[in-house]
Amino acid sequence: MTTYFITGANRGLGLEFARQLSKRAETTIIGTAREPEKATELARLVHDVVPLDVGDPASLGALAERVKDRPIDVLINNAGVSSTAKSVSELELGELQRVFAVNAFGPLLVARALLPNLRAGKGKTVFNITSMLGSIGKNTGGSSYPYRGSKAALNMLTVCMANELEAEGFTCVVVHPGWVQTDMGGPSAPLTVEQSVAAMLKVLDGLKPGETGKFFNYDGKGLEW
Repeated sequence: MTTYFITGANRGLGLEFARQLSKRAETTIIGTAREPEKATELARLVHDVVPLDVGDPASLGALAERVKDRPIDVLINNAGVSSTAKSVSELELGELQRVFAVNAFGPLLVARALLPNLRAGKGKTVFNITSMLGSIGKNTGGSSYPYRGSKAALNMLTVCMANELEAEGFTCVVVHPGWVQTDMGGPSAPLTVEQSVAAMLKVLDGLKPGETGKFFNYDGKGLEW
């Protein structure tokens, strides 16, 4: 039995992760949603819907108690938000704090809360959904300051975690899902959620311990930091 824990699982990529994983045998899925009572489709796919707002300290603080001592093999940190500020003149502290809290600090704090559960699991895998927009080497256009910065921070924090936990057998990676037809990606994106998630699950299934701390494209190719 393999247990997956998926954040932001009530829509988009998170819901599709739950949908595709639910078709596998010997699989337990725990999904999170900010408003579980509204996550009716998710509830049909998973074994448990856990209330969680990754940007809320109180919600994060209650996570360990809600999950208790259940072993978790794979943590898929999918929850994320976009940003609106396109230029330096548009930047506001409030948006920077909100986007960094959800996109960068949230995944790290979810991993911290679930660390005993991950240690008790067989997979010991942290699979963080990032973005190519967080690549410093690929940044030739600027714009989207809060979003780009938060994903770059997530990449760094994931490498820190990978280095710290490697001796315990953990594999911690960041993965760019591609430009996907979600609320964030818009209808013009070239990838459907089904295509993106199917490809990312191939990456997840094929991960090797020596690949901890890597930055992957959805198709398994390495990306530039």
